[in-house]
This record gives sequence, structure tokens and C-alpha cells, in this order.
Amino acid sequence: MVFGSMDGSKNLKIERNEPSNPTTLADLASENIGVFCWCNRCNHNAELSISSLISILDPLFPVPKLGSLMRCSACNAQDVVTRPAWPSPGGGAIARHD
Repeated sequence: MVFGSMDGSKNLKIERNEPSNPTTLADLASENIGVFCWCNRCNHNAELSISSLISILDPLFPVPKLGSLMRCSACNAQDVVTRPAWPSPGGGAIARHD
């Protein structure tokens, strides 16, 4: 989607699927929260340790972009999405995808 500026001299492109201030690895590290990964092809999922990711990537790396760097270990697809692995009350799953 493209919006014009007030004076009409510039256009500002806004991606609807991209948060303007995405959660970074450093944000998760400060709360000791891992990264939840989900394969859209086979529904395989896993939680990655935040310390291992920070040792490889910049602490300011955005969590939503991690999926584009990953490959599913079950089906080898590169269709992986990532989000913070928020703890759920009672220790159960937050949502099921199947």
C-alpha cells in the first residue's frame, strides 16, 4: 500500500505484514524467552534458545525475520515462521495449528 505525503512530493510505502517496531533477539533475551518456530509445510515446530541465536546473529536482529533464514529439520522446507515463545498460563499450548 502506498500513501502520498502532505506535499505530494514523496510516497511512503508501508508493508502491512511488517511491524514498524518488531521484537528483537535482545528483547527476548531480557525476558529469557526463546523463539518459537513453525513450519507451514509439515506443521513441525520447535523452540530455539535465545542465547544460541544471539551467539550467531546480532542481538538487534528482528524475530519475525528469523524464519527467512531457517529450514525445517523435518521436511527441509524454507517455509518457516517465527515468533516469541511466550509462556502460557498452566504450561499448555497457546494455539494449535493442526
